[in-house]
Amino acid sequence: MIILITWLLDLWLGEPPVRLHPVIWMGNYLRYARKKLPPTFLAGTAAWLGGAIIVFWITLLLPQIFPFTFYIFNLLATAILLKPLIAWRALREAAAEVMTAPDLPAMRKMLSWHLVSRNTSDLSEAEVCGATIESVAENLSDSLIAPLFWFVIGQLVGGPDLPLGLAFAALYRYTNTADAMWGYRTPELEYFGKWTARLDDMLNLIPSRLTALLICVCSGNARSWQIWWRDGLSTPSPNAGQPMSAAAGALGVRLTKRNLYNLGRELPDPQKADITRAIALCARAAWVGVLVLIAALHFIY
Repeated sequence: MIILITWLLDLWLGEPPVRLHPVIWMGNYLRYARKKLPPTFLAGTAAWLGGAIIVFWITLLLPQIFPFTFYIFNLLATAILLKPLIAWRALREAAAEVMTAPDLPAMRKMLSWHLVSRNTSDLSEAEVCGATIESVAENLSDSLIAPLFWFVIGQLVGGPDLPLGLAFAALYRYTNTADAMWGYRTPELEYFGKWTARLDDMLNLIPSRLTALLICVCSGNARSWQIWWRDGLSTPSPNAGQPMSAAAGALGVRLTKRNLYNLGRELPDPQKADITRAIALCARAAWVGVLVLIAALHFIY
């Protein structure tokens, strides 16, 4: 029930206001810690650990404010608190804004604002479309499948007497946000963000491959399996290329980033219409993924 309610809240309501969004609070802490601490491995690890302890205890204790006799309130509180940790509707809307932009400069701007951190000022239209498709596929894992996967793992680990699902999902989202802010090979972040980058890789090993599997199954296209198997490890990240390569094969388009990777290299470049197809494909994968995780929790718990 918690996963289903959380999923429906996301579809119907989208994101909470910025001032009430826990991921924004996480980002504020991470930004503050980076400014105040030296750029060393020990400082970055300690900064992550301090925030992780706070996130864990808050998310462990908040759903328990109602006694067991008010179980329905506990359930609803957990679903409401879990909702900001997933973001499928926001991802879908961000991709749609790139697709509906009136010209290439506007597409570049929407892509930079909503989906990627790279410099988009000189990207071609095919590269903008490709980067949008990549973001939808990769963030289907990061923003939906992975948080819910770790919610399920937390519930199974804690059992009925100590539900750890929300705490596990929040710790995943916190680590993923830290990696997005600290996980760069620059002089300032090379060592400071190394712990979070490696931990994020570990936490995404299974969810990224589960997402790729969902994309392949929902595409009904044998080519998606072939490109996933061949190109899944072609990106610098061991995880990002998993759903991206599956999407490249499923959609029949080449997804590339200059001097880094070339997924589905024999396929044609993507066009605007392919963004619509990517959103529809990932929406089907999202629904199937949510139902699979609900079923897994139901039959194993």
